[in-house]
Amino acid sequence: MIPLIASSLNRLRGRLTHELHELPILLLEAHSACNCRCVMCDIWKANADRRELTRSDLERHVDAIRSLGVTRIVLTGGEPLLHSNLWALCDLLRGEGARITLLTTGILLPRAADAVARHVDEVIVSIDGSREVHDAIRRVAGGFDRITEGMGKLRRAAPSMGIGVRSVIQRANFRDLPNIVTACQGLESSWVSFLAADLTSTAFNRPVPWDRNRIADVALAADDLPELAHAIEATEHRHHDAIASGFIVGGSRALWRLHAYYAAHAGLSRFPPVRCNAPWVSAVMEADGSVKPCFFHPAYGTTKDRDLRSVVNSAAARTFRAQLDTRRNETCRRCVCSLHLGLFECGRF
Repeated sequence: MIPLIASSLNRLRGRLTHELHELPILLLEAHSACNCRCVMCDIWKANADRRELTRSDLERHVDAIRSLGVTRIVLTGGEPLLHSNLWALCDLLRGEGARITLLTTGILLPRAADAVARHVDEVIVSIDGSREVHDAIRRVAGGFDRITEGMGKLRRAAPSMGIGVRSVIQRANFRDLPNIVTACQGLESSWVSFLAADLTSTAFNRPVPWDRNRIADVALAADDLPELAHAIEATEHRHHDAIASGFIVGGSRALWRLHAYYAAHAGLSRFPPVRCNAPWVSAVMEADGSVKPCFFHPAYGTTKDRDLRSVVNSAAARTFRAQLDTRRNETCRRCVCSLHLGLFECGRF
């Protein structure tokens, strides 16, 4: 109880002074490249410029990770399983007592399942539809079947591990919403969460925001909204138990938030309110050393010549947090993925 109270006081002090005494969640871009070519993401377009976070890169920040009290490490990318020695990073991080979450496309799980079971505490797999829809969006032939095989192997290797699914709902798959839940149940996942597609930021390897035509390829238009509402209602009817049990994270409210987001983007309403304190409780460190407050805001520093603690508490970082009003900032208002960690919550992504 005493460590929890001390941690909460540190977090509250950080919120008031904008100097971080504690950083519960650290997201690490283990590898910058990706093995999918998703229609709603541009990460794969930079695959020729592959970068990965090495163990020696990470060793420089062990003291900072320890002093900041990081309890949850999220391995992201790109695709972390493309890393040449991901398990060396995991061994180093687990030696510091951090729990590790792996975000993955799932394509490489069939060959990596046993190692993942030994080195990781939680896995979140990206699935964007039932078999044919998913493979069309990811543009990887047989991708869904590989995920099915890999998740099965992982479940057998680690029966009690949390294995979740994250699905991005957009123009190419919104009609498939009820079938996505069915597919996830067939994969024996622990839960599924749904997000709208990010349409306006420079996240996910976009040098500049998408133009109008590119947005139109991914976004739901006003004419699509009645069909989305029908898909949500069908999901509520067919998967009442999945909503009641919490299998669908956020339940009906999360599903209807998708509708509200795309309605706002179409100019029919305001964007749904975002409750987020990510810049005060987490940070994203990319493979090149850049540090961001979250995926969607620009970097406020680099670890090339400083350790992580120095960067997250640099003048630029503190100024950013001091000036950020997540209720009014345009990037935050349009955000599809908020993180809010309460004073007495432990780090969980």
